[in-house]
Amino acid sequence: MRPSAIARGDMPGPKHYIGWWGDMGGPPQKGIYSYSQSPFRQSPFRGVLKGYIFNGYKRIASNAPYFVVPVIIGYAVIQWGNKESSYIHSKKAHLDALARGEAPQH
Repeated sequence: MRPSAIARGDMPGPKHYIGWWGDMGGPPQKGIYSYSQSPFRQSPFRGVLKGYIFNGYKRIASNAPYFVVPVIIGYAVIQWGNKESSYIHSKKAHLDALARGEAPQH
């Protein structure tokens, strides 16, 4: 009885249709087009600032109600909370609570 062939991780031999990574060995593909432009012709940042001045302002102005109103409400709530916290932790609040007959809040 003959021993089995050694399993190797080498590249496949010439009798295989499918080759190793990127070297498939099949007929050339048809219908695939690729285009490129010379790097000397590209100017990716041409007109960026000019385009942003007009289009960026229009975009920000159209979305302003969606972020300005919540920011104003949030700022007002924080200011009210800070003022209320300062009053609750002050001597005046403790004296007012004792005058009403309540225990002071902490």
